[in-house]
Amino acid sequence: MRYGVATLAVLSGPLAVFGASQADAAPAGPVAAGVRAAPSPASCPARVALVNGGFEKPTLTGGAVGFFPDASQNAPNSVPGWVTTATDHVIELWTGPPNPTNTPTAEGKQFAELNANQVSTLYQDRATTPGAKLYWRLSHRGRQGTDTMALDIGAPGTPAQQRTMSDGTTAWGTYSGTYTVPAGQTTTRFAFRSVSAAGGNQSVGNFLDDIFFGTAPCVVVSKSAIPEGPIDVGDVITYRLNVRNEGGGTAENVRLTDAVPAGASYLPGSLRVLDGPNTGIKTDVPGDDQAEYDPATGKVSFALGNGATGSAPGRLPNTADLPNGTTVEFRVRVDRAAAGKQITNAGAVGYENRLGDTPEPLTSTSGDAITKINPAVDLSVVKSADLTAVTVGQTVTYRIAVHNAGPNDATGVKVDDVLPPGLTLVSATPSTGAYDPVTGTWKAGVVTAGGSATLTIHAKATAPGKKTNTATVGGNEKDLDPSNDTDNVEVCVDPAPSCPDCASSSCQTCPPGTGPGAKK
Repeated sequence: MRYGVATLAVLSGPLAVFGASQADAAPAGPVAAGVRAAPSPASCPARVALVNGGFEKPTLTGGAVGFFPDASQNAPNSVPGWVTTATDHVIELWTGPPNPTNTPTAEGKQFAELNANQVSTLYQDRATTPGAKLYWRLSHRGRQGTDTMALDIGAPGTPAQQRTMSDGTTAWGTYSGTYTVPAGQTTTRFAFRSVSAAGGNQSVGNFLDDIFFGTAPCVVVSKSAIPEGPIDVGDVITYRLNVRNEGGGTAENVRLTDAVPAGASYLPGSLRVLDGPNTGIKTDVPGDDQAEYDPATGKVSFALGNGATGSAPGRLPNTADLPNGTTVEFRVRVDRAAAGKQITNAGAVGYENRLGDTPEPLTSTSGDAITKINPAVDLSVVKSADLTAVTVGQTVTYRIAVHNAGPNDATGVKVDDVLPPGLTLVSATPSTGAYDPVTGTWKAGVVTAGGSATLTIHAKATAPGKKTNTATVGGNEKDLDPSNDTDNVEVCVDPAPSCPDCASSSCQTCPPGTGPGAKK
């Protein structure tokens, strides 16, 4: 069973068959800013998992062997999860070597002996859903010779024998299988029953370790884009992904991949593990830590979980042991190509269920995080004059040209063009919109991407001097290049000559000895 996990898709790297990532810059539609599609799977089946399956609690101190009350006694030092049918309610725990039999653990630092002071059954009761497929796994070993125990699973009071295990002292025997919960069975007992022990001593025999009984791993990936938007070209988006294992078993070989979406560029040095195993800043370089960015494929990749390295993914415990899962992030900068569109991004996690006989590859996806990008334009203005040197009383013709290089249409376009003192407006003729002679503002309105608009102004020179006339354009959208939003032109106004043969120019008065009545 895949518990609603998405169909496998292709990824780059050593886990190519385990995950997928999708990104696109599509035209903006009715999607609201910050929309996040549901992950797949959106939820997992009710989790079933044993408590303290490795017998790591309570911690054994002061010796190689210790005796503790079972969970039914609610004592401060009781063994979490496990209950024994022994009348004294005692469970026996061991540490790895050195111990009296020099027995190593199958996993972790501690293991249990089924025969504490009596021949007994050790068990846990778990809430289960009828029809659910459950996996079991265990390690068994003899203490003084070949010991035998039975695995019983079923309703409390009537569990059915599933298998018997006989193992000597030289190595742990490992066993696994599956169990489907029968109709109507909402509580299931998972139990180990002592059958025989070498030597016949009731308090000796049947070591147990690395016990699992429960549902398969089930990874859920949620994703957010910060800020949610709408945002502008040039802004930075932080993508944050949280990965949780809401199943029962540990997810193995866990790797997250995410393609940098079209319309955005990866921000170097932004890979981080924020929470969970291996927290910290990561480099973009492959092989040196748990994350990398591949410029050839445009993908970021994180090896997640306990034991993850630069060359191998790790193991992600379920949320009973790692409540917050693990959280990673990376950043991108919005490109010009995304202006007026929306950026869509999704991450994928590939992992394996290794509870069965062969590893089962699975994939979970985050769903799309959609960010709307505001329109952007590149307005420019060019101002020119037909004459740059006139005398008082003459008319100067100014031409103002506005151009929009896109990528989107510009709205609310206006040009501020106030005539300097010494120039008086005669007329103004816009190709579009209207010019206000009081404020000197030309409201051009909409200038389409690639389009232009012009304004012609006729002004009469009324006072001498250098006259600098400046035009500045603006609009509602972000301007991608403000450096060309202003232009000016300088006109030199000379006084009206009082001497007919005055040859002076360049804003100078007639020189001495010229003018009416001057001697020739």
